[in-house]
Amino acid sequence: MEMGSSPRTVEEIFKDFSSRRDGIVRALTQDVDEFYALCDPDKDNLCLYGHSNESWEVTLPAEEVPPELPEPALGINFARDGMNRRDWLSLVAVHSDSWLLSVAFYLGARLNRNERKRLFSLINDLPTVFEVVTERKPIKDKPTVDSGSKSRGSTKVSVIFVV
Repeated sequence: MEMGSSPRTVEEIFKDFSSRRDGIVRALTQDVDEFYALCDPDKDNLCLYGHSNESWEVTLPAEEVPPELPEPALGINFARDGMNRRDWLSLVAVHSDSWLLSVAFYLGARLNRNERKRLFSLINDLPTVFEVVTERKPIKDKPTVDSGSKSRGSTKVSVIFVV
């Protein structure tokens, strides 16, 4: 898996996230027939990688241990023929969303609380891969009377990084 120089700022990490996401979205939409054919269940455990140059690749996981970056879901090819195609693509999309978030927050391990919050906000403004693949419209937050207030009750999200 390629890395080059590691993104360090919120903007660089978000650009990396967006580019990897764009590659995966293309694999699961525009290039879906090619992607489907590459995920042969008779092959070893395959992974779908989105790269920071907006390309995608179906390949074996990285051999180095520990890997340079978190790894995507392993063995996406095994369930391909045992599921409805649309359901299988949705499953790959959900796992891809999880992987994209893990890579972004791995790269953001040294960000402070406000920077992590800003990164998550930028990411959250994009539709998920799952939403794109299933053609679901993301639900917009409904404005409330106190939408401008900083207090939102118990919607606080904590992210813990273990390195």
